[in-house]
Amino acid sequence: MNFGVLGSLSMDHNGICYLPTAQKQRQLLALLLLNANRFVPTEKCIKELWDDAPPRTVIPTLHTYALQLRRRLAESPSVGSLAAAHETLVTCKGGYRLVVGDDSLDLIEFERLTRAARDAACHHDRVKIADILRQALMLRRGRALSDIEPGPCLRPQIERLEEEQISLMEQLYDAELGLGRHRTILGELNAAAAEYPFNEHIQEQYMLALYRSGRQARALATFQQLRKTLNEELGLEPAQSVRQLHEAIITADPGLELEAC
Repeated sequence: MNFGVLGSLSMDHNGICYLPTAQKQRQLLALLLLNANRFVPTEKCIKELWDDAPPRTVIPTLHTYALQLRRRLAESPSVGSLAAAHETLVTCKGGYRLVVGDDSLDLIEFERLTRAARDAACHHDRVKIADILRQALMLRRGRALSDIEPGPCLRPQIERLEEEQISLMEQLYDAELGLGRHRTILGELNAAAAEYPFNEHIQEQYMLALYRSGRQARALATFQQLRKTLNEELGLEPAQSVRQLHEAIITADPGLELEAC
């Protein structure tokens, strides 16, 4: 069974979907997957699903949701039976634990690659950093759990994961720009700049890639759009580093040049 959280929630085997259709069950599954192989207390499950307004029959209802998840797991040939499903979604004293293999959940592979990128950064190996980060970001199918309406426990975990993915994206583009691959990543940066219009570092990276690709006017227009967005939406001016890059682009500062690989 393969699970995915780096995009819409997924649970499939050989391309066949086994996701439950009920929203609460999907929400519970998402919570268990973001805490895969770790104990999740009953109280946390209840808080996530019902916040401060649980039903009178909250414990039996939660048990029913867990049973329905096990039934969906049991339908997959990779699990095969309700007894085996109990070994996958384990009832512990006061909670649950979803047992997931290292190669069965995209988040586990994402975290492994993130650690590998940090190790490569310690050795200042830009080529390896870029390669590993690109592998990690290829696992991303969109915003984490984009089809789940999160409760108070899932919401901060999803936000943390989204921030981590954005940070890795920034690190990837820093490495690629440092390697002179500005033309290669120009399209990606265009899409990233459109997706994150308030992210000044990504806008700055896009401006630099445009300039190095011989598109000075577009780089300057990107700065003006960023300034307008920040001013109108937040009442702010771009950060000093972005303003300095803007001035350097206007004066065609030779320090911005870098030979492409």
